[in-house]
Amino acid sequence: MPDQVRPVDLSPHTQARPLLSLMADDLRVSLTAVGALVTGYGLAVAVGSLPLAHVTRSVPRRHLMSGLLAVLVVASWISALAAVSYGLLLVARVATALAQALFWAVMGPVAVGLFAPERRGRIIGLLSVGGSLATVAGVPAGTWLGGHSGWRVPFAVLGSLAVVSLAVVAVLLPTSRPQESHSAYGAGPDRRRFAVVLTTTALSVTGAFTGFTYLVAFLDEVSGFGQDAVSAVLLAFGAAGLAGVTVTGPLLDRFPRATLTVPVAGQTVALVGLYVGGSNRGATVVLLMLLGASVGPLFMATQSQVLHVAPGRTETALAANSAAFNVGVAVGALLGGALLSLTGIRGTFLAGGLLTAVALVVLSWPEPVVSRAAVDAPEPGIR
Repeated sequence: MPDQVRPVDLSPHTQARPLLSLMADDLRVSLTAVGALVTGYGLAVAVGSLPLAHVTRSVPRRHLMSGLLAVLVVASWISALAAVSYGLLLVARVATALAQALFWAVMGPVAVGLFAPERRGRIIGLLSVGGSLATVAGVPAGTWLGGHSGWRVPFAVLGSLAVVSLAVVAVLLPTSRPQESHSAYGAGPDRRRFAVVLTTTALSVTGAFTGFTYLVAFLDEVSGFGQDAVSAVLLAFGAAGLAGVTVTGPLLDRFPRATLTVPVAGQTVALVGLYVGGSNRGATVVLLMLLGASVGPLFMATQSQVLHVAPGRTETALAANSAAFNVGVAVGALLGGALLSLTGIRGTFLAGGLLTAVALVVLSWPEPVVSRAAVDAPEPGIR
C-alpha cells in the first residue's frame, strides 16, 4: 500500500484512529500492532456473535445483560490502567468485543418485547438513533478527550457510563425467560427472505467499506480538500447518517421493503457517483451526504427485517446479521486495499458501487410464484 494512502476506519465499534498513534507511542509498539486491536475487535464480533447467542439463548435477559455490562465495565477499566500491557489490552478489547456483540444481539429483542408487536420497527429505529449519535458525537468526543487527557481517559469514561447502564438494567429490566416474549421469534418467519437480508447486509457493507475505508485519502488526493475541510466533510457525512436514521426509523413498520431498498439504491448511486464526479468538491459533499444518509439506515433496516422474518430465535438471527456486517467490514477493507494498486483510490469506490448494485439485485429478486392449481391441489392422501 502506498505510504500516502491513509485508510479510515468508520466501523461503529472502533475508536477513532488518532488515538491509535497515541497508544502506539505510549505502549512502545508499532502502529500496526495497535491496529491489530481494531482487527481483533471486528474478528471477535464476526466469529463470536452466533455461538454466544446460541449458548445463552435460555438465560434470563436481565441477568445476561447485567453480566455483559459488568464485563464491559471491567474491560474498560482494565484498558484505562496506567500499567496495562499490550497483551492485557488486547485481551480486554476482545472481551469487550464479545460482550458488545452479544449485548446488541440481545438488546433488540429485549427492547422490542417491552412494547406492542406492531411497534417493532419503531423501537429498532430508536435504538439505531442512539447508536448513530454515539458514532457522530462519541467518536469525535473520545478523540478530543484522548488528545487532551491521554488515551486511557476515554476508556475510563466508557467504564463509568457502563456502570450507569448496569445499574439501570439491573434495577428496572423485568426478569423473564427470553422465550416468553413475543419478540423471541420472528413475526413472519421466512427462511428465503432471511437469507436475502443477510446477503444484502454482507454485500452492501462490503461495498461501502471497499470505498470509504480510504475516504480520507480520496478527499485529499481526488477531491483536493485540505486537512481542516476533510474534518468538516466527515462531520457532514455523520450528520447525514444521523438524519437518515431519524427519518427512516418511524417508517420501518409501515414500509419494511422500501426502507431497505431505498438506502441500498442510494448507496449504489453515491459510490458510483463519487467514482465519476469525485474531483468536483461540491458534488463530492452532496454524494457523501447521500452515502451517509444511506449507510446509516441500511443496517437498521436489515435488523428490523431480521426481527420480522427470523426463521428461529430472533437473537440468533440478529447475531447472524451482525456477523454478516462485520465480515463485510473486514472483506471490504481487504478488497479495497487489494484494488488500490490496480485501480487507484477512485476505482475502490466503483468496485464498492458495483458490489452494492449486486446487493440491490438480490434484494429485488422476485418472490417465488405459486400457481393457483398448486394452491388448490389437495395434500397427498386427502380426498
